[in-house]
This record gives sequence, C-alpha cells and structure tokens, in this order.
Amino acid sequence: MTEQPIVPPQAPAATPEPAAPKPAWEEKPVTPVPADAREHAQVKEIAATVPDAVLEAVEFAGQVTVTVAPARLVEVCRACKDRLAYAFLVDLTAVDWPERPEGRFDVVYWMHRFTDSCRLRLKVKVTDGVAVPTVTGVWKVANWMEREVFDMFGIYFADHPNLERILTWEGFNGHPLRKDFPIEGVDTGAVLYPDVYPPGGGPVAGGEGE
Repeated sequence: MTEQPIVPPQAPAATPEPAAPKPAWEEKPVTPVPADAREHAQVKEIAATVPDAVLEAVEFAGQVTVTVAPARLVEVCRACKDRLAYAFLVDLTAVDWPERPEGRFDVVYWMHRFTDSCRLRLKVKVTDGVAVPTVTGVWKVANWMEREVFDMFGIYFADHPNLERILTWEGFNGHPLRKDFPIEGVDTGAVLYPDVYPPGGGPVAGGEGE
C-alpha cells in the first residue's frame, strides 16, 4: 500500500487591500483655466513695491504671471531681486505670436525666491524690431539668456554688453524659433557645420533675414 503524502492545510487567501482613492484631479482631470491674479499675494507685493507697474496679472496652473511695460522692466526686476528676494533668474525666453496686433513677442522672465520657494513670471509684450531693456545689470546670468533670445527670435536688448549670436553664427540666415522660420530649415552652404568652410561655402554675413 502506497503511503499518501500529508498535505498541510492551506491558509485562506488574503483579501486584497482596497486601492487608495485617487486624488480628485487624477480621478477627473480638469483643464486649468486662467484666472485674474491682481489680488494674489505675490502680485500685491509687486504693486506695493513698484506702484502702477502691473498691467496684467494671471494665475494659470498654479503659476502667476505679471505683465509690465518694457519701460518699467528694469525697475520691476531690480525691485523683485533687491526688495522682494527673487534672487534667482531661472530662465529668460520668448514666445512668438506673429498674428497678434499689440506686439508680436512676449519676453518672459522666470524668477525664484529661496525663502519660501515661490516662483514668479514677469512678461513684457514687444513689437518686432523694438528693443527690450537688458536686465544684465540685475542678474549677470541674463547675459547668455538674452543672447539666446536674440539669436533664436531676433529680439534686441538695449545696452546689452555683447549682443551676439550664441547658438548659430554671425551671418546665419534668420532666427530659428520664429513661427515664420521654414520648418525644413535654410541652406547654410555648409556640410555638418565644419569649423573651416571650403571656398564659396559657409554662412554669408548680412544675408537675407539679418
């Protein structure tokens, strides 16, 4: 007679823990909606520090953006850094709105305050061909940032200490981040951008678009 193995009794299967409820924003995502932010604490402190400088203030997706006039830009930036402790210029960039009648470009300044980890955007609207005051006297890091905006968008910064292209070369035809720059690019006459161009090749200074 074959002896049967003894099988220990199986423990009952554990009941799985119920899944944690999802946050409301994940359960039913809602598209952020811009809201007037003139009464936001960050905006009110700017308005109190530099009276009549705020033209518009919007909160979107938890971020506050304040629009000021180009003529007040340096004054507001200096106040934000020296009096409101936005010591760190995180980024400086631009947005192209070629069909907008009240100024083709937005130049955007993104600042950070270490004391409470607040971030704030300043914005100025600029007409094509009109220079924006440089803020290199407020933040030295703005030097290369403004050069990049000049290179990519063709926006000039008045009184910049060395406003030259930084990603392309002097004589490059056009500004690659403008909406009207051809998607297929432009013919530079150079193969893989060599450091030394063959006779007749390479960029031409003063070409169309400069």
